[in-house]
Amino acid sequence: MRVTWTGAAQLSFRLDPEDEITGRASDDYPIKLSINSCSITGVPEDAHPDLYALAAWTVVAPWTRRRVTFDRAISAELAEVLHDGFGVEAGPVGAERRRPGARLAISYSGGADSVAAATMYPDAPFVHFQRVAHPRVPNRWSHYRSDVLAKLAAKTGRELTTVGSDLEYTLAEPRPGYPEHHAVAAGALLLADQLDLGGLGFGYELGSRWLGGDRYLGRFTPDNPMWAPHGRWGRLFAAAGLHIVLPVGGVSEAVTMRLALGSPLREQVRWCLQGVDGPCRKCGKCFYKELIQAAVERRPLDSPMKAEHPSVRKYLKKPPYGGQEMIQYGLSRVPGIEKTVLAPALDYFDVSEEATSWLDHCYPPALAEIPEPWRAEAAAFVEANVGLMTESEVRQVETWGSGAEA
Repeated sequence: MRVTWTGAAQLSFRLDPEDEITGRASDDYPIKLSINSCSITGVPEDAHPDLYALAAWTVVAPWTRRRVTFDRAISAELAEVLHDGFGVEAGPVGAERRRPGARLAISYSGGADSVAAATMYPDAPFVHFQRVAHPRVPNRWSHYRSDVLAKLAAKTGRELTTVGSDLEYTLAEPRPGYPEHHAVAAGALLLADQLDLGGLGFGYELGSRWLGGDRYLGRFTPDNPMWAPHGRWGRLFAAAGLHIVLPVGGVSEAVTMRLALGSPLREQVRWCLQGVDGPCRKCGKCFYKELIQAAVERRPLDSPMKAEHPSVRKYLKKPPYGGQEMIQYGLSRVPGIEKTVLAPALDYFDVSEEATSWLDHCYPPALAEIPEPWRAEAAAFVEANVGLMTESEVRQVETWGSGAEA
């Protein structure tokens, strides 16, 4: 793979003979390449070469097999992690390593998890990624309202930089999206020097970090390749002087929902990618988050979606599946759930509140993973607003997927 940056942030790349247009992201999801160029707007022209290299790698990694050649020299430390973590030879080598800045920024999407992370660090600036049109690729997802999400981010009153990019159109299949999940940080990476960043906070929570998430195996994943600080992506970001920080990595989506709805940013919370004046109430994300919100607020489920909708039907099957801990949580707490489309799922779970009480507290090792400059603030917030898991609750996390967690 040969990578070239033109101007501030026009990225193009050329496959080597051994590279392939069909690849797999780090979560093993199959993706197919559509086009070998993209752009990023709103970023400076003088970022450290390691930041340019890492931003490019979040885009080209799935299709790179043996080597990646950048258009400027990178540090030996970054090249070493690319070799040891991803099995590729990277170069040329010759730059000094970037030293971390002093500040933490939040990679801000506006969803409940992201808002909860932002609430833990009220002084942290936001970097918001906005999908924009590609000049040569038709938009097959016009219902995805990135403009609405960007406008909501602008209403938060927080220090905000919105980065526009068409990098999601590098995917032909399954749809426009991030080649790697970390590509959402491409703009933040190129802004890291300008903003003096040493850490970037993401809204990934307990299910994504420790319990597998949608695309992983449904089991306890302490060595999660995507988000563990000792994993290959965590080490790569650290080598570029921008640590991955998961402020809510130890709490469930029930906790992030509660924190988000109780925060000063409540009016800007929007997890739906399709609604204009509010959630569309027709997509899978709306249904899933409505169940969690209803559980947190102890009220009946309010959704027009029927059992035959694919996004509902998948929760009527026998688990395991991604997010099942939150389905069980909702089934345990939503009044009148036995009269809703989810009634058949009651047969698969222990729906006593006691069985899911661990999801109301924080898994302690997640706090230990937060880099030292920002750990104490997160720990104090968790102590005051969430509380830590007991030993038996910790076992619920660490036996997840083994059959012993129920």
